[in-house]
Amino acid sequence: AASLATRYDPLVRATRSWDGPTSSDFRVIIDNMMNLEILFLGARGGGSPSWYDMAVNHALTTRANHVRADGSTYQIVNFDPATGNVSSKDTLQGFDAESTWSRGQAWGLHGFTIAYRESGDVRFLDTARATAEYFVAHLPADSVPYWDFELPSTSGQPRDSSAAAIAAAGLLELARLEPDTVRADHWFAAARAILSALTSPTYLAEGSGAASILLHGTRNLPDGGFDEGLIY
Repeated sequence: AASLATRYDPLVRATRSWDGPTSSDFRVIIDNMMNLEILFLGARGGGSPSWYDMAVNHALTTRANHVRADGSTYQIVNFDPATGNVSSKDTLQGFDAESTWSRGQAWGLHGFTIAYRESGDVRFLDTARATAEYFVAHLPADSVPYWDFELPSTSGQPRDSSAAAIAAAGLLELARLEPDTVRADHWFAAARAILSALTSPTYLAEGSGAASILLHGTRNLPDGGFDEGLIY
């Protein structure tokens, strides 16, 4: 947590994800919603109370800038570190800049759920619900997403079992925390459907000779990484 806190900027109100490529870039990726748990637990476990504030501020900054009105997400928001203002938005590992990369959506779903659990701030519950509903509503019949939710055609396109697994974990936690019982049942059912698919012979690597737990992960399709085992 102390190490992560060194990447926090009080003007941007977020931790820097990727350095460079120039000093005028302060890039924040949706993935880093997952890192906030380190700050929350560090503060709760005897570390600096400021780590809690950093985590909350990062989540609020991400909520305001990465999450679209329909609950979908950008992967990257680049801020001007001199002003804290947004310079640009992109989805580098997705289909295009304005598309919704499925694993990024899963990171957001899971991360905002944890932010709500740790802070009790209902703004994060609202965002967890919105990102979860977008994810669930855009799943194909077998509940394992394609690598991007906004492909012009899914014919021949790879899935991302990693996005599915991350989302299932987030949905199970959201179902446990959700105060609305109807919604809680909805999240639990969606998680169960995803896990049923992932434990089927189509996606479970058991007996395949692969070193991973799951088959058919998409690391970064624009960079040529797909249909492989992933560590996340």
